[in-house]
Amino acid sequence: MSNLYLPLALVSTFASVALLALAVENYVVRRRRTVRLLESQVGNVSTDLREQELSQSFLDRVVVPVASGVGGLARRLTPNDARTRITKKLILAGNPPGWDADKIAAFKVMGLVGGGLLGVLLTRLIHPSAFLTLAMIGLGAFAGFTLPGAMLGGAVSKRQEAIRKALPDTMDLLTISVEAGMGFDAALAHVIRNVPGPLSEEIGRMLHEVQLGETRVEAFRHLADRTDVEELRGFVLAMIQADIFGVSIAGVLRAQAKELRVKRRQRAERKAMQTPVKLIFPLIFCLLPALMITVVGPAIIRLSQTFFH
Repeated sequence: MSNLYLPLALVSTFASVALLALAVENYVVRRRRTVRLLESQVGNVSTDLREQELSQSFLDRVVVPVASGVGGLARRLTPNDARTRITKKLILAGNPPGWDADKIAAFKVMGLVGGGLLGVLLTRLIHPSAFLTLAMIGLGAFAGFTLPGAMLGGAVSKRQEAIRKALPDTMDLLTISVEAGMGFDAALAHVIRNVPGPLSEEIGRMLHEVQLGETRVEAFRHLADRTDVEELRGFVLAMIQADIFGVSIAGVLRAQAKELRVKRRQRAERKAMQTPVKLIFPLIFCLLPALMITVVGPAIIRLSQTFFH
């Protein structure tokens, strides 16, 4: 066992020190470059940089520079297709502020190393053995590596569900606005002002692309790619066909609104039918044992007192 712990401890310590050194070096280089740039542009800098940095939070002063340094290393070690998938998920999550592919990759590497070290520590506290040590190291490293991706996937699912829920009401408002005589772009702007949420943000971005010179068909396709929601993709396809073939937009919107209301009702019915299945395991493992103890327990005690005194 001691022969196994010593190499693991040495490798983990060396990796942690190396990552920390790279992060500190990257932070120092960037700080010196910033100071030189400020001095070259404005001469003497009257602001005390030390006091300015100390006024920031611990997250901005320590965690973010370390994550950025590790992100540079992770960018060189991470395959391009993995970074592409992370970037795609960030787009689907709405590009949360402070998140990028390099930071997600850095947190994956840090979670891998930290999870392995945590597994070693827990094993030493519980029961040191070679098999348990390897199992806990593998489990901790796997959990630390997959946790950032799971958090990002949760953000993507939450945003897509919000878009899916807001789509029927948005479609109804859009249909009413167009049938009242408003133009399609003006109706979209009216929806943005009155229905807040991620769907309105994506529609606003689509209108901004159209104003910058993008065709409406391409803007609709970009909207579908940024959200990846099946119901919204169907609406985008219908609007593209209406724009190409010159079909009445009001009729297409009315049909899409009706279809989305039907899909929303079917989705609610499907979730309601799934509820009894989801309640089986809590019922078996939580409610039935307590019920059996309450009902059969007194009879067992009475029988044991009668036959065994």
